[in-house]
Amino acid sequence: MGQSEGNEKMKIPFSPPDISELEIQEVTEALRSGWITTGPRTKKLERLLADYIGVPGCVCLNSQTACAEMTLRLLGIGPGDEVITSAYTYTATASVVCHVGAKLVLADTGKNSLEMDYDILGDMITERTKVIIPVDLAGIPCDYDKIYSIVESRKHLFHASNPLQEAYGRIIVMADAAHGFGALWKNQPVGSVADFSNFSFHAVKNLTTAEGGAAVWRPVKGIDNESLYRQYQLLSLHGQSKDALAKTQLGAWEYDITDTSYKCNMTDVAAAIGLAQLKRYDSLLAKRREIIEKYNRAFVPLGVEVLDHYNAEHQSSGHLYMVRIPKLTLEKRNEIIIRMAEEGISCNVHYKPLPMLTAYKKLGFRIQDYPNAYDNFENEITLPLHTGLTEEAVDYVIGQFSRIVKEYI
Repeated sequence: MGQSEGNEKMKIPFSPPDISELEIQEVTEALRSGWITTGPRTKKLERLLADYIGVPGCVCLNSQTACAEMTLRLLGIGPGDEVITSAYTYTATASVVCHVGAKLVLADTGKNSLEMDYDILGDMITERTKVIIPVDLAGIPCDYDKIYSIVESRKHLFHASNPLQEAYGRIIVMADAAHGFGALWKNQPVGSVADFSNFSFHAVKNLTTAEGGAAVWRPVKGIDNESLYRQYQLLSLHGQSKDALAKTQLGAWEYDITDTSYKCNMTDVAAAIGLAQLKRYDSLLAKRREIIEKYNRAFVPLGVEVLDHYNAEHQSSGHLYMVRIPKLTLEKRNEIIIRMAEEGISCNVHYKPLPMLTAYKKLGFRIQDYPNAYDNFENEITLPLHTGLTEEAVDYVIGQFSRIVKEYI
């Protein structure tokens, strides 16, 4: 199998979007409707997503980053507050904390784990800690039981600074679920587990709107869901008291600006893609699982370390296929990626820990303080995983990767 056995070289992209005629038709209808910015399709997508996840509210914006930042602002997080998240994630998880002026606190991962080290998380909490951001990396839910147990055990340190924080009476759990749409934690959909969850619908995600995201929340006693939705709308549309759709009603031009807010709404053109994707989503999840299980059958016997996407406790969304090659050096890892590229297969690395990046070095973070995160990064390779992969393409990836990796294990 593979070029070494005489097969023709294939070209395997890393993660192209899965766009069918259904998405094209939905977008065409949106364009022909005369309404292309935030309007009826965006509102419909919000309702369907909330129903899919089983939550009382959803707001669609132009990115997961915007959703996370607007959520922090809605919660009143700012200077003097601290927010804890993982050192092993993409910058969007952490940059939003800096955007609102709060202090970013990074936790190392556990040993041989992609999740925050729960053994140290509790000790990192101070009287200033307002939010913890767990990361559902690769679409695998974090251990929310442990997270909530830690949060409850430190409840006495929490000091609310506004009515919304008072309603929780403890540190708020705001999941970075950029990878997690469609995943389950103990049979609960991701999005209904954390207090707030923010999804990404970027072009490389399982469900795409080209660019986009959604913020969802669980109900909390004493807080009106319509009021929360309204606050998101104000924050994401200049603080304008009426959105463009409401202003089109006859004689309804009048509006107010309640705050000097932001501009990060989703358009109906983008929502049209999402509406079509959602109709197909269960089959897309099933295809991802099929590929993951086939990869696992081939790679585990070689000694390649794989993630546990599916077990009795959780069901992954199957967003990324991340593997580690034991005892592999950084240089050899990069060599494998280059050799795979020479065979036409595009691989990636998820992620370079934040303390290795210039922006976070400037904030005073040092990778030496995050040894477990570095160990995860050093020998990690992410293989192509997307619903455009044919059976032949999956076999080709397996053949080439197996052939190459055998030389390093």
